[in-house]
Amino acid sequence: MKEMEKRKEDELKLKQDELKLKQAELEMKEILEMDKKEKEDEFKLKELEMRERLEMEKLKIEMVKEESNTKVQPKSEYFDAAKNIRLVPRFCEKTVDKYFPQFEKIAHNLNWPKPYWTTMLQSVFEGKAAEIYSAIPSEKSSDYDTVKR
Repeated sequence: MKEMEKRKEDELKLKQDELKLKQAELEMKEILEMDKKEKEDEFKLKELEMRERLEMEKLKIEMVKEESNTKVQPKSEYFDAAKNIRLVPRFCEKTVDKYFPQFEKIAHNLNWPKPYWTTMLQSVFEGKAAEIYSAIPSEKSSDYDTVKR
């Protein structure tokens, strides 16, 4: 009988040990899962922080580019003749004496850079004015006073 009791005791102890082992395994899995989740959360947080930093750096770069463009380039380089061409008054050969003062008034009021005035004018010239402008040598065709005469 003692052997049977001892065997039962051993079996019971073995089962207890197996249960303890399973419990320890479950605890380890839980700990690993928690660590894994914490690491994933930490990774996501770091990824978010890096994206935010990247966006900030992009914004800084854009701001520096804008600042350098406004500081380095003179204002006249910002003049867009294509956008302003529609504001040039229509040219009429019959009223040339009134045309140039009207054009100059508009050009001054809109702060058009003087080097662009002849470019703006030639776009509306027609008839004799267009012929005369074409006959002016290239070096003089960009001088407003010459074109006006």
